[in-house]
Amino acid sequence: MKRLCLILCLAAAAPAHADVAEAVRDHALPGLTRFATATAALAAETTCDAAPLQARWNDAFDAWLGIAHLRLGPVEEEGRALAIAFWPDPKGIGARQTEALRRAADPAVLAPASMAEQSVALRGLFGLERLLYAEAAPQGYDCDLIHALSRDLARMAAETRAGWQDGFAAALLHPGPGGRYLTETETRQALLTALITGLEFNADTRIGRPLGTFDTPRPERAEARASGRSARNIALSLAALRDLAARLHQPIPQTEAAFDRAIAQAGAVDLARLAEPQMWLKADILAQSIRAARDAALAELAPALGAGVGFNAADGD
Repeated sequence: MKRLCLILCLAAAAPAHADVAEAVRDHALPGLTRFATATAALAAETTCDAAPLQARWNDAFDAWLGIAHLRLGPVEEEGRALAIAFWPDPKGIGARQTEALRRAADPAVLAPASMAEQSVALRGLFGLERLLYAEAAPQGYDCDLIHALSRDLARMAAETRAGWQDGFAAALLHPGPGGRYLTETETRQALLTALITGLEFNADTRIGRPLGTFDTPRPERAEARASGRSARNIALSLAALRDLAARLHQPIPQTEAAFDRAIAQAGAVDLARLAEPQMWLKADILAQSIRAARDAALAELAPALGAGVGFNAADGD
């Protein structure tokens, strides 16, 4: 940890690394710490009362949205990103696997080593949502399963943060022969790709999937629909992406203005009401505004960073 602090301080003093250093120091690392802290608090809950568990779970989901776009490095190792948030799940695999696990009620599955080997579709934030927002209050095996899933989520969050602190942050800050990134351009491209891919995921997946068509909206496809936080997820994601963009380069007036418009619009969208023509139009306009933020970021950031957009692990989701 001391070594990482020294690296960050030295990088912050070097203008050639300023864009990546600030993104790592002031965006990624604090966000990873918030996620690890929030999931640890969820895992520390011993109650089976849904209300406090839901509150802790929402805190953890909020924190995840601050870093969910950083689909690079430790979060992609061992399938952590999918295990943390397996969505979309168009075939309902997670729900079926969760129900099968509940019917079997095997206590051996709840052990940390066993839970870590379970399908990514039944774990993480969405596995917890299915149990915490079920019609019946959790009890018995369901309660034990919630605690086991919470501990598993906290473990993955802690491992992801540790991976950044113990090497990945330094790899971004000090590219070169033998490293994960060979040049500063590659590190800038990696972060720019995370930004652009995050915007596209909001427009094309978080909004596009439930939006469907004007005549056939699909509100049941919205992310985190059971917990009623679909629009909140979009707003929090956009706020985090705006912060990343601002850390990568300044000034970016067109990009920040485009983000501000989209974030303001997100507050008026309710994806559960897409059957209403006016709400469908508001959601469609929001998706267009998010794509406008993407275009602005490409126009302002890509030339300033001397980087383009490359492959991202979220591509194709």
